[in-house]
Amino acid sequence: MGIVIAILLFGAIIIIHEMGHFLLAKANGIHVYEFSIGLGPTLVGKEIGGTLFSLKLLPFGGACMMGEDDAEDMSEGSFNSKSVWARISVIAAGPLFNLLLGWILCIIMVAWMGYYAPVVSSVEEGYSAAEQGIREGDVITRLDGKKIHLWEEISLFNLTGSQEDTVELTYERDGAETTVVLERRQLGDDSYARLGITGPQKPQKAGFFGSMKYGAYTVKYWIDYTFKCLKMLVTGQVGLNQMSGPVGIVSVVDDTYQSARPAGTKVVTLSLMNIAILVTANLGIMNLLPIPALDGGRLVFLLLEAIRRKRIPPEKEGMVHFAGFALLMLLMIVVMFNDIRRLF
Repeated sequence: MGIVIAILLFGAIIIIHEMGHFLLAKANGIHVYEFSIGLGPTLVGKEIGGTLFSLKLLPFGGACMMGEDDAEDMSEGSFNSKSVWARISVIAAGPLFNLLLGWILCIIMVAWMGYYAPVVSSVEEGYSAAEQGIREGDVITRLDGKKIHLWEEISLFNLTGSQEDTVELTYERDGAETTVVLERRQLGDDSYARLGITGPQKPQKAGFFGSMKYGAYTVKYWIDYTFKCLKMLVTGQVGLNQMSGPVGIVSVVDDTYQSARPAGTKVVTLSLMNIAILVTANLGIMNLLPIPALDGGRLVFLLLEAIRRKRIPPEKEGMVHFAGFALLMLLMIVVMFNDIRRLF
């Protein structure tokens, strides 16, 4: 059951991504030849309004075929016949719809469960926070100059933030802000150096507008998480063997479902929503990166066209995207191999 849920969840996120491209293409009068879910041979398809809607054999990925790679096609309704800003909106819509989906899911979660405010619930002796006078009830507002809205941001900072020995922390008490410098310390059974403060044990209710606000903060947290993971990958703090692709995601969803099922439907739903938010945020951010063959790579060429007021020669752009696609396929093979190896 967990595997079926994983495939459906992954498919839904891909549908939202491709729907972004599809809706903006239609809004700009661009003809969409095919809207497909999955990869490989077509299992079933139906033409509606001049667009073939199809389901493919492999339940990963999808496509909104608009003829964008056919630079010679300048006919009415073709992708390349439209203005550069219309084409930019169509390409950017996919990743942005993923981030919008993440925000909607975060709003639902915050409205349902509440949020964890960055309020200190306890201060541990022996750590720098106690020595600097931080007390229960203090509200953490900044860490090393970065504004803080959720306790999860503090936890993420402790794990993936600057690994300097000291941290500049700003807290609010009785309406006044105080900035102190804390020293990271690793005491006793600590697995990493800590500041010595503990967050709230119970979430706060947000209300309607609060849910929208803290839903935005929550999706921002997941976006920051994605960027920090990318930074750790680039700097070598994590290796390719620790990356996961579709197979790994299915495995994680299945494991999460099996672990959460004894606790009931509510816990299962919340656990799967957390994974969905992480996946859709990752998909949105990754597709906006300036990597050839991805949406971000296409946006680079379109923005250059907007600046130069002249198109990049299609054959040169095609070569760059082909090279990027080949490298991405190689990366996918490596990641999938690692995913399968971890399963066994």
